[in-house]
Amino acid sequence: MTYKPQLKVPATYIRGGTSKGVFFNLKDLPEEAQTPGKARDALLLRVIGSPDPYGKQIDGMGGATSSTSKTVILSESNQPNHDVDYLFGQVSIDKPFVDWSGNCGNLTAAVGAFAVSNGLVGKERIPDNGVVIVRIWQANIKKTILAHVPIVNGEVQELGDFELDGVTFPAAEVKIEFMDPADGDGDMFPTGNVIDELTVPEIGVLNVTMINAGIPTIFVNADQLGYTGTELQDDINGDADALAKFERIRAYGALKMGLIETLDEAAGRQHTPKIAFVAPPKEYTSSSGKTVSAEAVDLLVRALSMGKLHHAMMGTAAVAIGTAAAIPGTLVNIAAGGCERKEVRFGHPSGTLKVGAEAEHTASGWTATKAIMSRSARVIMEGVVRVPADTI
Repeated sequence: MTYKPQLKVPATYIRGGTSKGVFFNLKDLPEEAQTPGKARDALLLRVIGSPDPYGKQIDGMGGATSSTSKTVILSESNQPNHDVDYLFGQVSIDKPFVDWSGNCGNLTAAVGAFAVSNGLVGKERIPDNGVVIVRIWQANIKKTILAHVPIVNGEVQELGDFELDGVTFPAAEVKIEFMDPADGDGDMFPTGNVIDELTVPEIGVLNVTMINAGIPTIFVNADQLGYTGTELQDDINGDADALAKFERIRAYGALKMGLIETLDEAAGRQHTPKIAFVAPPKEYTSSSGKTVSAEAVDLLVRALSMGKLHHAMMGTAAVAIGTAAAIPGTLVNIAAGGCERKEVRFGHPSGTLKVGAEAEHTASGWTATKAIMSRSARVIMEGVVRVPADTI
């Protein structure tokens, strides 16, 4: 039997924040994949190596974690006063679907660098030395993000001394501003309450804060679930019963947030909402072996992504944490001491992260005006990725 040669698709493999993803320029995709649909999803699944019943993504670019099973499609923006349109696809590891329901905040740091290096930002806007503010239209959630990309001799500066917990090597700092990060119109709390009671069969009644900021997120107190907030990945991800419990809470929370109409829909929407548990400051040992003192953080947060505890913190979830911390009465604000604040430093499995956020109360309820954090990005490989010709 004769097989056709593999397709060669131009691509760049980039680390952004504590995530990695395969980046594409829209115009470089095969024609069938330049528009949303089955062909595009099939291509991205094959690039990443999904679905993989072994859960390893050996035959693709994925790294068998939610942080490394990601794809990005970029194009010159048609939006006024924007440079680039950013479309994010979270690829399931063991199931045949790509979740387009949310953004990846970590990879946002790499979007600006890719846009500059690939001609998606006008040359007149790029200084010989300094910083270019790349105006990003996040197409999944229809929001503006500003990436402050350092430039040296007209090119993106990737290396530097900025250290990010969860990333082994230092790199250049990229400041990210999430403008108006609340999702949807009106109050960013879908029920209008900063704390709700969520009844979950077989688990009970939980106090939760449900917020649409950065990414829809459900916050629960760690002690209500029998945790301390100091847990690392192996404490959760090796416990099938715990993962099933978190997924059950997430599904019922998604239903109460109005993100799904039936519980069955939650299985096909794994990227959103996120679920996280919070606790007051306490000393713990991070996954790298470094001690994080109680005095170094305002609170502890552990978050799950695609059904597993994240090794650090998703960028979009960090926006939700910062925003919720700025609003009196939320579980996040209470865990952080209950005081007014415009920034918060929280402890996660890999260390600490500081995020700034501003929120205001209007006639229609609470809304977020801006969230700011620093990440870094580095190109790991560029060229072409090969996929079997019968993929699409």
